[in-house]
Amino acid sequence: MWLKPEEILLKNAFKLWVTEKDNEYFVLQRRRGYGEGGGGLTGLLVGTLDTVLDSTSKVAPFRILHHTPDSQVYWSIACGMSQKEIVQHWDWLQQNIMRTLSVFDSSEDITSFVQGKIRGLIAEEGKTSLVLEEDPEKFREALLRFEKWFELPQEEKLVTYYSCSYWKGKVPCQGWLYLSTNFLCFYSYLLGSEIKLVISWDEVWRLEKTSNVLLTESIHVLAHGEDHYFSMLLHLNETFVIMEQLADYSIKRLFDKEAFQREPALSDPLQITKRGLEAHAKSDQFRTFFRLPKEENLLEVHESFLWVPFSHYNTLGKICLSENYLCFASQDGSQCHVIIPMREVVNVEKPDSSSRALTVCVRGKRALRFSEVRDYQRLANTIRSRCGISASPQHSASTEDNPEDVTLMVGQKDSSKAVSTEALMTVFHPQDVENLDPKMLKEKMKEQSWNIHFSEYGRGTSMFFTRKTRDLIVRGVPEALRGELWMLFSGAVNDMATHPGYYTELVEQSLGTSTLATDEIERDLHRSLPEHPAFQSDTGISALRRVLTAYAYRNPKIGYCQAMNILTSVLLLYAKEEEAFWLLVAVCERMLPDYFNRRIIGALVDQAVFEDLIRENLPQLVEHMTDLSFFSSVSLSWFLTLFISVLPIESAVNVVDCFFYDGIKAILQLGLAVLDYNMEALISCHDDAEAVTILNKFFDSVTNKDSPLPPTVQQASVGNNDKTSHPKVDISELIREAYEKYGNIRSEEVESSRKRNKLYVIQTLEDTTKQNVIRVVSQEVRFTAAQLDELYNLFKRQHFRCCYWTMKSPALLHHDPSLAYLEQYQLGFQQFSVLFSLLEPWAFCSTKSPLSLWIFRLIDENQDGLVNFKEFCCALGEFARSLLFTCCLYIPAFDLPVDGVIRKSPERGRGKVDLQAYLKQWQNEILKKEETIKDLPRIDQTQFIQFSKTLYNIFHGDPEEESLYRAVAHVTSLLLRMEEVGRRLQEPRSPPESTKPASTADSPAAAAAEEEEEDESSPKEAPTTPESSTTTGSHDSQDAGPDLTETEWSFSFEQVLASLLNEPSLVSFFERPVDVHAKLGQAKVAQLKLKANK
Repeated sequence: MWLKPEEILLKNAFKLWVTEKDNEYFVLQRRRGYGEGGGGLTGLLVGTLDTVLDSTSKVAPFRILHHTPDSQVYWSIACGMSQKEIVQHWDWLQQNIMRTLSVFDSSEDITSFVQGKIRGLIAEEGKTSLVLEEDPEKFREALLRFEKWFELPQEEKLVTYYSCSYWKGKVPCQGWLYLSTNFLCFYSYLLGSEIKLVISWDEVWRLEKTSNVLLTESIHVLAHGEDHYFSMLLHLNETFVIMEQLADYSIKRLFDKEAFQREPALSDPLQITKRGLEAHAKSDQFRTFFRLPKEENLLEVHESFLWVPFSHYNTLGKICLSENYLCFASQDGSQCHVIIPMREVVNVEKPDSSSRALTVCVRGKRALRFSEVRDYQRLANTIRSRCGISASPQHSASTEDNPEDVTLMVGQKDSSKAVSTEALMTVFHPQDVENLDPKMLKEKMKEQSWNIHFSEYGRGTSMFFTRKTRDLIVRGVPEALRGELWMLFSGAVNDMATHPGYYTELVEQSLGTSTLATDEIERDLHRSLPEHPAFQSDTGISALRRVLTAYAYRNPKIGYCQAMNILTSVLLLYAKEEEAFWLLVAVCERMLPDYFNRRIIGALVDQAVFEDLIRENLPQLVEHMTDLSFFSSVSLSWFLTLFISVLPIESAVNVVDCFFYDGIKAILQLGLAVLDYNMEALISCHDDAEAVTILNKFFDSVTNKDSPLPPTVQQASVGNNDKTSHPKVDISELIREAYEKYGNIRSEEVESSRKRNKLYVIQTLEDTTKQNVIRVVSQEVRFTAAQLDELYNLFKRQHFRCCYWTMKSPALLHHDPSLAYLEQYQLGFQQFSVLFSLLEPWAFCSTKSPLSLWIFRLIDENQDGLVNFKEFCCALGEFARSLLFTCCLYIPAFDLPVDGVIRKSPERGRGKVDLQAYLKQWQNEILKKEETIKDLPRIDQTQFIQFSKTLYNIFHGDPEEESLYRAVAHVTSLLLRMEEVGRRLQEPRSPPESTKPASTADSPAAAAAEEEEEDESSPKEAPTTPESSTTTGSHDSQDAGPDLTETEWSFSFEQVLASLLNEPSLVSFFERPVDVHAKLGQAKVAQLKLKANK
């Protein structure tokens, strides 16, 4: 590798380097401790220095220096990990540089020319290199070490590296931590003690920052049931964030494929960089905080002050700019933030240079003034240009006074198919303006409070979000404003404004479609809030059907999941139909990620977060109930339906209000408040059933005393007629208590806990899947449970290997999460042949061998080009044991048709034979010691030649290779003689004078037999012997008589098997026991070192 020329002093390095070659201008040196004569104490010390120190001159064992005769200064210009590599550089210098240097007169010109040439070479390498980091020189040096120490495939992309300590017990080992796309690696070499650690990200169960008595802070990694701790003086937080990103990326790409979103920064595993991961993490935080669409990316961040008119002062914060949004969040604790869509910006006034300020004017005659912006002029120009791009017809729907009227509804001809333009609550429970009962008066007071808030803080998309906004949410949202505020807080208003007419098109396209999702939707329509009048009519049912069907059509990966109907029903009560659709999009794709899929991973992750919060905030409950899994089972419906399924509808909508403002944090807080409220009763419980009863009674007692809904709309509590019912609990008081006691839970902590627990949840699901697969497969094969466990890990890792370095592998492209767990991980032929070559019991092993192809085609029952774990184990269990494998060798000699069934030979003519069924039956017959064997097709001369070659290949490299070759020669010779005898018996009787020609015709086969025996002394040429003999015999047989055909030149299975059984060396070879445990261990070590197959 060419290096940026760097001046060095040989005097200080005299004891570390040995000169191998030199000339007038260049010196090639080898590092002491490497190569010949490099052992002893010198090698130990040098190896330790190479590990601990970070210097170009102390990394590679070979280097080339440039110098001039009249100078004592040397320049390092190249290094190499091997002698072959450095010699190539040396030869290049001799051929391309040495002749040119004689032209120069001065040493300065020579040195300048050499340095320029080397920099040019490095620049050319940089154009094609994927390594683009902040310090290319040091990174290239680290890349060399990474490749040398861990011997991973060249396709593996090193993302970054750090100096750190790895703790083995109480002893720290200083070394280097390397983070690549698919692996976490650590290397340490201190005074002869080498530590090498390689962990793939898909094997990590836990990744968290911890502290203990010895370490103030460290990174804890749990993998393979072992705990690993890494500590460092610098960059610990940065390291942890990168590790978290890589682990999450690996989990999404390899396990949670149905939720994986291809993003530009992460679409290609070979292009992952530290900078790209950091940018992706910041954009993700930016979108989550401001509830923006997934298409938005954080482009610029500017520190500034924002004039807050309602407080009459400037608040310090940051301007965050994306493609279509200008956002601001304060940093001084006032919890103030604002979101300005570019489509709402009407003008950017000329910047004020004195205060470095710019004013952004938005619709509704409002303006926001940002001051003390360092790069204010460029920011103003950027906003202007983006507003010009955004000012398209699709953004003209916004109005100045009523932002909620952005909705675009298009009626259709058939009234049953019309898109509803009103919220169902407005239709089925219109407000009576003249009604002045206390509840309605309180409702009017709430509306007045919100109107005052709108006048001060703005209304619509550019409204200020402050503490006061949250206080109003906790008190309760007025019925008339609920739909508008849900749209605003969730960010759905932006989705709908930028996609006019989208929902109507989806409804038209999805009408009449019939899928599994639509069938499930029809089944659940009348189970959605059946007690509410809106869903006792065709109006509500039709609207619910359209929204759910349109979303299933939009997102077939999710389609329809239970609980979506309950949530959508509530959304339709307070939002117009199109608004309800976009609210459902916001919930399923942003606010509750991975909730509504087949494995409800998101809900399981949040339940794990909930358990962590219980341990932290309710220690008394934890002491009494050591197993918190009970809370996971009982709280699943809380998370999936946002408490709608357990609370009366008039109370549940208040919870939904908080959810749209604070996200999952609001649900977690309320869950803790519920448990806290029932603490004493839960502690006194004797079993889980009693605890469930207590919680159910509590939820039945929750009321909303301020709800203006009539009794026909409100849900009746189950315990209303029970004299011993739970005392009534007002939902507003419960929510207020939740915010007072647990409002200190930060959204950032929740997101961090989500990432940490997601690893554990998915690995737990994977482990359950593995146990189920092993339980099924163990009934079909003779491997032990421990061996099947190791085999499954190897099989799964091989499956991942085809996904590590590409997004276009068959395993990813054809992944179907609806398949049974047994089918989730499959191998194509290329990956199968690689893994089979690692596990097969013979010395011969070539991934290109036709043997692998034959076995693959034989066990691929559905002929889809993929085999699952069960099929793979059957291949090892049946074919790698005793003489049963000879059947596999015999059968593949035929060309397998597409349907996987081999037809019998014409002379037998009794239908067709299913090979897999035959193998299983024959195996059973052998176990029962039965002698009956079914007839199989006969093999002709070409197939016989291939059969013989396969036998020779299998024995290659075996200690008994010579005797096995002789045995094969005997078998083939015997078979040829038997065939000749059979052919003569089938020939018609001839006069005595024809006997002599017949014996002449017999001579080729006899010659073939003799030639087989002669070739015993040279077994490696034996494979060609059957070919020549059988070809000659076939040719002469055609000349002997017109009635002889190629099909008559064949062998039966009984003949092949009998001939093999006559050779003790062959029998002992196939009956030789295999050390499965050792074979699995060898395969595990060798698997990662194999070249990646794309």
